[in-house]
Formats: sequence, structure tokens, C-alpha cells
Amino acid sequence: MLLDTAALYFRAFYGVPDTVTAPDGTPVNAVRGLLDMIARLVTEFRPDELVACWDDDWRPQWRVDLIPSYKTHRLAEEVEVGPDVEVVPDPLNVQVPVIVEALTALGIAIVGKPGYEADDIIGTLATTASGPVDVVTGDRDLFQVADDDREVRVIYTARGMSRLEIVTDEVLRGKYGVSPSQYADFATLRGDTSDGLPGVPGIGEKTAAGLLRDHGDLGGIIAAADAAPASGISATMAAKIRGAADYLSKAPAVVAVVRDLDLPPFDASIGVPDAGRARFAELTTRWGLGESATRVLTALDARASAS
Repeated sequence: MLLDTAALYFRAFYGVPDTVTAPDGTPVNAVRGLLDMIARLVTEFRPDELVACWDDDWRPQWRVDLIPSYKTHRLAEEVEVGPDVEVVPDPLNVQVPVIVEALTALGIAIVGKPGYEADDIIGTLATTASGPVDVVTGDRDLFQVADDDREVRVIYTARGMSRLEIVTDEVLRGKYGVSPSQYADFATLRGDTSDGLPGVPGIGEKTAAGLLRDHGDLGGIIAAADAAPASGISATMAAKIRGAADYLSKAPAVVAVVRDLDLPPFDASIGVPDAGRARFAELTTRWGLGESATRVLTALDARASAS
């Protein structure tokens, strides 16, 4: 099980009341919400291994160099050397170090890589895994890693933990009319305001899906536009595609998750280490993690015993 960790703790922050605080008044709603999510996911889906995939760089410069608008609306400060600073509410910002401490104490592997997003960690691990994979995220971009043949599916959290959606090849085709292998091209054409991707003006989801259905992939669509109208694409549509040629030459590399990163070694097995158990008890007391701590320990211990 691969967690899109930041996506989950942002969701926890906005989903759990900010009145949930530590004894000293520090907000811990994101911490407790994330722990409850992990407890629920481990109990329901019974993974053998668990990885908290991390954004070492939430807005990699190489993606910005290709599409300067990439995630600009979430930018708090550009940094000349190192990751840019993301807009994160102060009450959440103070909780991120606590989340790191808690996950570490619980023995949950935190995996990131400088210059890359959690999506790229997930893309690499999902592609190289030797067995079934569940990817937990609220980000549609990761639909591209679903693969029925390899038993890779996405547990989509956008509608909340009580309404989890299991995304497979069949679900994607039914929902958008595209396969996972077409999803990155679909997102490129459609655009995504949440990531600052403009898309091709005049092409929405239905049109993008239709173009991919008729021409297979972005390369096929561009070739068809160049050969219009003999290719079956109207002159108007061909003009839209040709007009976006610069964007279409760069955006696919931004949208596609990286699948071949050289990652550091890590232990993804589920099991709370003895030293970590003592440390987690300290964190529970200090930060008032209460029943959330109990639930996640119970879930992890039960899974470790069953494995």
C-alpha cells in the first residue's frame, strides 16, 4: 500500500475539526486524522507492506521549466536553491513534523527523493512492485498508474474515507472513456486547474476522450491534426491542436509520473518496533493523540500478527 501522504494529511486537516488540539493547544487534527485513515486502510485492505510516499519537492524545477504555470497558485515563495515554499496553513504546517515523528515511531517507511514529488515515488514503486499494489490518493493524476493486469489499483479518497472509490481500468473507462495508459494524455488535453495546467483551449473531458478513442494517444491526435481533414479531425479542431503545439510538446512530461527513480533502500514491512512503541507512547501523551493512537496501533499490530 502506497500512501500519497501529503494529499491524505491535507484531507485530514480539512476534514477533522481544528478544535482537536494537544494539551498545550497546538492543533493536531491533521495528525489524528491521518492516523485514523491509516488505521482504517490497514484494517480494511490488509496490506502486507506500507509506504508513506513523500514530497521531497512538491514543485520540481524541471517541471516548472517545462510549464511555468505548474502549481503557481500554490506557491508561497520561490527559492533559488532547493524546493519552493508551498502555501500551507500555519495550523497544518506545525503538524507536519509531528506526522513525521509519528510515522517513524510506528515503523512506517517514509520514502521521498530530492527533486521529485510523492507521485513519482508512487509511480516508481507501483511500476516495479512484484505483487498487487493499492495506491491511496485524492489526486486524479495517479489514475495513470492503475493496471488490472499487474493488479495495481487506486483507492481514491476525494469523496471522503466513508466513500472510498476503487479505481481500476474498467472504472476509468466507464467514468472518463479512457484507459489508464491514456490518462496522462487525457489530463494534458483537458488541463487541470489544481496543478496550473492550462490544457488545450476548447477541449474538455468529453472531447479529449473522443480524440483518444479515435486516435489512440497524443501522438496520434497530433498526427491526425496535421493530416486534417483527411484524418477525420475537423479543421476547427485541428487548428486548436496545432495552436497548442508548444504546450503539447512539453506538458506530457509534466503530467506523466516518473516510473524509474533510483530510490534508497527501505523496509516497508508492517510492524511497530519496540523502541518506536515507546517513542509513540511519548508522542501520544505529549500531543494528545488519544483514541487515534490506540486505533492505529491496534490496526498495525493486528496486521503484523497476521502476516
